[in-house]
Amino acid sequence: MTINCKGKLIDVAEPKVMGILNITPDSFFDGGKYKNEADILFQTEKMLNEGATFIDVGAYSSRPGAAHISEKEELNRILPVIDLLVKNFPEIIISVDTFRSEIARKTIENGAAIINDISGGKMDENMFQTVADLQVPYILMHMLGTPQNMQQNPVYEDVTKEIIHFFSEQIFKLHQLRVNDIIIDMGFGFGKTVAHNYEILKNLALFKNLDAPILVGVSRKSMLYKPLEISANEALNATTVANTIALLNGASILRVHDVKEAVEAIKIVNQLKANEC
Repeated sequence: MTINCKGKLIDVAEPKVMGILNITPDSFFDGGKYKNEADILFQTEKMLNEGATFIDVGAYSSRPGAAHISEKEELNRILPVIDLLVKNFPEIIISVDTFRSEIARKTIENGAAIINDISGGKMDENMFQTVADLQVPYILMHMLGTPQNMQQNPVYEDVTKEIIHFFSEQIFKLHQLRVNDIIIDMGFGFGKTVAHNYEILKNLALFKNLDAPILVGVSRKSMLYKPLEISANEALNATTVANTIALLNGASILRVHDVKEAVEAIKIVNQLKANEC
C-alpha cells in the first residue's frame, strides 16, 4: 500500500511516523513552543533524524474550545514555515493540517505534499474538489461538530458503525473525483468521550475493511492522561502503550509529538510480526 507524495512513493504497508509541528500559540500540548525559525528548524531536524517520514504542520489550533482564527491569519502563520522547511530540508514531506481549501491549495503550491483535514470535507465544500485538482494525498478525519463545540456532550448510537458510515460516504465522493490516495483518521478526541475513544481503539481493525491506510493520532491526548490522573506532559508512556495497541490493530501512520518512541514501538511490533508462525 503506497501513497504518492510529490512523485515519491511511500510504502505504508510498514507503518510510518508523522511528527507534529504546531505553530499555534494555543495547542493543547506544545502551543507557543516553536516561536522562531531556530526553534522550528531544531525541532524539525530532531524529528526527521529520529525517523519521522512526514512532518505535519498546523497553524489553526483544533483543541477543544480553541479560538477561531481567520483564513488570512492562518495563511500568514503557515506559509513562511512551509517556505523555511522546504528551503532547509529539500526532501521533506510536509503534511498541512487545515480544513480550508485555499490554505490547502497555497501550501501545496509552496512545497507541501499532503492535506490533513480534521473536518473530513465538512467545513469547506470546496476541499474535495481542491484535493482532486491538486492530486495529493488527503487525510480524511472524522469529527463531530467543530473544534469550538465538539466536546459539548457528543452522542452516538454506535460510534464505530457511525464513523465507518461517514468514511464510506466521504471516500465514495472522493473516488468520484478521482482522488487516489486517501488516508483515514478516526479523530480520537474530536467529538468523542473517553469511552468512545477506547471503543474506537478496540475496534480499530474493523476500519481496515475500508481499504485505506489508517492514521492514529492519540499522542498525549486527554483520553490517556485523564484516566491516569496525570497531565499531558506526563503521558508519553501512555501514548506509547496506545500507539502499540493501534499498530497491532492495523495502524499505518502514527501522528505523534515524540518521534523516537513511536519509531521504537513500530520496530518492536514489526519484530513481533516477523516471528509469527
